[in-house]
Amino acid sequence: MKLTDVIRRPLVTEKTTHLREDGRTIVFEVATGANKIEIKRAVESLFRVTVLRVRTIPVKGKVKRVGRFAGRTPDWKKAVAALKEGDSIEFFEGV
Repeated sequence: MKLTDVIRRPLVTEKTTHLREDGRTIVFEVATGANKIEIKRAVESLFRVTVLRVRTIPVKGKVKRVGRFAGRTPDWKKAVAALKEGDSIEFFEGV
């Protein structure tokens, strides 16, 4: 799996913004087949930071209804990466 395929996008929600306030915790949506070692390597090489710890959370898709038809959104995986003291990733530079 390529490094750019492991990390899909950063998650920017109210809860993850609160976690990012210290500048050392970053949350990403990652590929469902990626393990912690692959996630750590991808973050370190793409963003030039040192990752201390990676926690992963599988997220189940929600059931959505349109009239009488029901379907599911896809399952996905969330990763929380703790960075070394002094390292940070700024997603919104210049905004």
